Amino acid sequence: MNLAGVRGHDAAVVSDQEREAAVIAPVVDGGQEPSILFTKRADHLSDHPGQMSFPGGGREPEDSDLWRTALREANEEIGLAAEEVDRVGRLDDIRTVTRYSVRPFVARIPDREYEPGDQEVAEIAVLPLSEITNLDNYESERRDHPYYGEIRLHFFYVQGYTVWGATARMLVQFLELATDWEMPPEVDRVVDPDAEFPV
Repeated sequence: MNLAGVRGHDAAVVSDQEREAAVIAPVVDGGQEPSILFTKRADHLSDHPGQMSFPGGGREPEDSDLWRTALREANEEIGLAAEEVDRVGRLDDIRTVTRYSVRPFVARIPDREYEPGDQEVAEIAVLPLSEITNLDNYESERRDHPYYGEIRLHFFYVQGYTVWGATARMLVQFLELATDWEMPPEVDRVVDPDAEFPV
């Protein structure tokens, strides 16, 4: 893993959505091998219940900028203190189906135990980069979306977890910037717009 590509990336900005949010894509530093931390959202949430995500959430009026949003939310969700975070860079802003623009920051965080800190987080999963980048654990599909048009959805199956949706879109860009992982040129399948998701 080489984070220089993330550090030098000129990230695209999205500013046409109703609401703003920010997340931290946390690279766990100092363990046996590079890993990425994800949270599993609680099943009772109205938006994206049970999905894997990066720590983060919606911007609040007291947040001076989106980096402060990401730090505040990561502290609330996994107990990550601001002084523990080594900010590396940014990925492209993305639009979500819930009409958010989400700003993903990449940061190094310490290799320690993290505990869910609020009711939005059901679990914390630290997944090895070697398994995330194994193409045997990846598949994708193409479908028409009523809001975005034709889209490619990514699915990473690692240690019983499935990373997909907006988080997988961010993850794909991170992997392409920081590792030698390359998205396969062809999708595994083309599905109807109303087809069931494979999760």
